[in-house]
Amino acid sequence: MTTNVTLVPAYAAPAAHAPLERTTVPRRPVGEHDVLIEIKYAGICHSDIHQARDGWGEGIYPMVPGHEIAGVVAEVGPGVTRYKVGDRVGVGCFVDSCRECANCIEGLEQYCTGGSTGTYNALDKNGEPTYGGYSTHVVVDENYTLRIPEGIALDEAAPLLCAGITLYSPLAHWNAGPGKKVAIVGLGGLGHMGVKIAHALGAEVTVLSQSLRKREDGLKLGADHYHATSDPKTFTELAGSFDLIISTVSAPIDFAAYLGLLRTGGALVNVGAPEEPISLNLFPLMMGRKTLAGSAIGGIAETQEMLDFCAEHGLGAEIELIRADQINEAYERVLASDVRYRFVIDTSTI
Repeated sequence: MTTNVTLVPAYAAPAAHAPLERTTVPRRPVGEHDVLIEIKYAGICHSDIHQARDGWGEGIYPMVPGHEIAGVVAEVGPGVTRYKVGDRVGVGCFVDSCRECANCIEGLEQYCTGGSTGTYNALDKNGEPTYGGYSTHVVVDENYTLRIPEGIALDEAAPLLCAGITLYSPLAHWNAGPGKKVAIVGLGGLGHMGVKIAHALGAEVTVLSQSLRKREDGLKLGADHYHATSDPKTFTELAGSFDLIISTVSAPIDFAAYLGLLRTGGALVNVGAPEEPISLNLFPLMMGRKTLAGSAIGGIAETQEMLDFCAEHGLGAEIELIRADQINEAYERVLASDVRYRFVIDTSTI
């Protein structure tokens, strides 16, 4: 690749609900502070499916999903100081932000008040659509590029750029660690990383899953306890047990029931993204000074912190590597909860 090449192979959804198909998409020339990344692997996040199928509305088509990107620097702009050709790098859920608001200045670019620029399904500052990681190359500003430490395999690192940081951020913010009891709701692409990270932080970890089907996996990943939420006794036996509960599921759940599992002063943090609104009884919040909160990914500095933490503790995602022509099948399997625990695309097959 050189700066004169503007089209790269990719897999895109041509329209809402249409199967993804092979195509080409434009990439901007490498600018002063840009890096050209040869993408090696791209994770499949549930939010890719939501957006490709217009579940959240306002989709921009053709759409190239993918915000869990791991690759190698192929070219750098003349002003780049952070990276050199050959460096192992990653890209997460956004590729730009206003850089001026209080949140950006604080390193919370994901909460940019002007709106951060999504890695895909967004318009950049020039009004051009962004295209994600289901492709062979991407051009990204060095300030929104992450370094992937040598301690993590690139294919296992890709999902950390969304699933990893989505769980690391609330676990760190709410001080999960020794002496804290943490519950992870759902053992999927997000939840399995929550178990790994919470365990590495030193917390006592419980998985709350619809059934006991993945119990053996959960315990191997680092959970101390595993309970089925389909069993009503779970909510009576575990009442008042947890300092922190993180819900990773995309389907609506009975938040009032889960609030009942918190200790006084505990927090229930939602990181899942249901397509439909929910109703909520606020009474359980009042009875115990409990908190119902949300959290979205993490800023650039925190994401780098997460990658370094995972490398230090030998944490990578549990993945199933697929070819690009298996993406549509993988989408259906994600919806059927038939993946343990993250599909990753080998982009050399695009």
